[in-house]
Amino acid sequence: MHKGSRFNTPSALLSPGQPEDEPSITRGSSSDLVHLSREASPFQQVAVDSQEQVKGEQAVAGRNRSPSHHREQSEGRISEDDSYKVWALDDDPNEEDDMPSDLRPSANSKRSHAHAPLLSNGKAGDDSDRRSGSRSPSLHSRPSRRLREKDPEALAKAATRKRYTYAACFLLLSLISFTIQTETAVYIQHNLKWNKAYCMLYFTHGSWSLLWPTQLLILRLNSWSTPWRVFWRRHVGLIRSTAQMVEHQKLNIPPEYSRKSPVPYFLRTMAFVTCALTVAGGSWYVAVDLTTASDLTAIYNCSAFFAYAFAVPMLHEKLRWSKVLSVAIAIAGVLIVAYGDKPAKHGSKSGGGAGGPNAPDNDEASNRALGNIVIGVGSVLYGFYEVLYKKVACPPEGCSPHRGMVFANVFGSLIGVFTLTVLWIPIPILHVLGIEKFELPHGEAAWMLVISVFANATFSGAFLTLISLTSPVLSSVAALLTIFLVAVTDQLLPPPMYSPLSFVAVVGGSLIIAAFLLLSWATYREMQEEQAHHAPDMVEQGSDDDSDY
Repeated sequence: MHKGSRFNTPSALLSPGQPEDEPSITRGSSSDLVHLSREASPFQQVAVDSQEQVKGEQAVAGRNRSPSHHREQSEGRISEDDSYKVWALDDDPNEEDDMPSDLRPSANSKRSHAHAPLLSNGKAGDDSDRRSGSRSPSLHSRPSRRLREKDPEALAKAATRKRYTYAACFLLLSLISFTIQTETAVYIQHNLKWNKAYCMLYFTHGSWSLLWPTQLLILRLNSWSTPWRVFWRRHVGLIRSTAQMVEHQKLNIPPEYSRKSPVPYFLRTMAFVTCALTVAGGSWYVAVDLTTASDLTAIYNCSAFFAYAFAVPMLHEKLRWSKVLSVAIAIAGVLIVAYGDKPAKHGSKSGGGAGGPNAPDNDEASNRALGNIVIGVGSVLYGFYEVLYKKVACPPEGCSPHRGMVFANVFGSLIGVFTLTVLWIPIPILHVLGIEKFELPHGEAAWMLVISVFANATFSGAFLTLISLTSPVLSSVAALLTIFLVAVTDQLLPPPMYSPLSFVAVVGGSLIIAAFLLLSWATYREMQEEQAHHAPDMVEQGSDDDSDY
């Protein structure tokens, strides 16, 4: 060999048979380089030498190893090729959620794995993957420990209970507000003689524009300590992400869809839904002067049946006999109340009111047959509107109740804005043609109209939220409860709004309540099934919606 300057090779990397002072490589000797490349890798020799060091460190490492690992090591079943496996098993399991295993430091600062072989054979590697693959998945595909530990079944039950709790609160709010709206509307039209059908419809639907600002104020007061810019950014982000869920009917939006603005879709949807609502609401105001209060009450409230009829093909609801029976019992209760000893009061979801002791006699109906046809069309359109809203403007099943509540009021405000900006056009046309003279109320009628309009806005926001949280069928049957609730309220009011509670009203109201309870139970069971089906998506979605405010 040529004598020359030697490489400064550490003694730890030399083979046992090679003295430290013996030259290993001379400058410019290619044959020696070839000979060196055929020798065993120094890392393999280090792995052999490191076994004694590994055995010497067992006392220190034993505190972090499982009992099965000690048994394997004492029996000599851990070979030198399994050193990397030993290293992986010795890591602290509490660190696996902090960073990937190839980036985190050793759990024991006194123990070093610098002498362990970098790679093991294929069989051992496969075995190691099988034993610890679930512990060390890649960073981008590993869910957090908090989400993995959630039981989908328990999560589904908790979500259903939470959804029904929200729904119960909004049901109570809708019943109270609708009762106030009905009593004031009947008083304005029958006692104060301010009967402007389209003008009241315009004011009522236009007041829905206040739903979102009112909701925003309540949410802001609830999180007053949060800076406004942070609060606003979270609120807008929640609305945008929920709108994308509604548009694509998916809980988890793909990236290519998340970059697309949902505004064009909702401009079209809002215009279509508002037109359907306006035609349905206008039919009630047209029919109220043509037919009797009893016919108006009976036919109009059949919208619950049409809501279920549309829900089966449009929402793919299963045809369940429990639901069919519930709707039939509810309509039977309405018929008993409507055709009892006197016409009962009832209100329109678009702000009007009819019936009561001061209602016109049946003989005063100008065209009863035509009025029944008009209100029949309106009943069908109301059922269609409720199902249409659920289909095109509500988040998919599995979405959090908080999102459903927020977005329902946002969409209701869009309906109000469209009404104020577009649907004022028929007012001057009706005035010029002499069909309905435009005239604002004065004095007591004005104050009562303000109360009635805001009561209807409250009812509409709660009703839209109720549809979003449950179903159009349950919401429509729940609205029938107001017929009995108004009859009870008439018993408590002073004259001229006082009206005694009759036995017929009690019987009909009892049937409506029984039908609602039966339908609520059937809907609750369906919601549990749906929530269990969407539980994996709910786990991925997380529960951060409520923490945004």
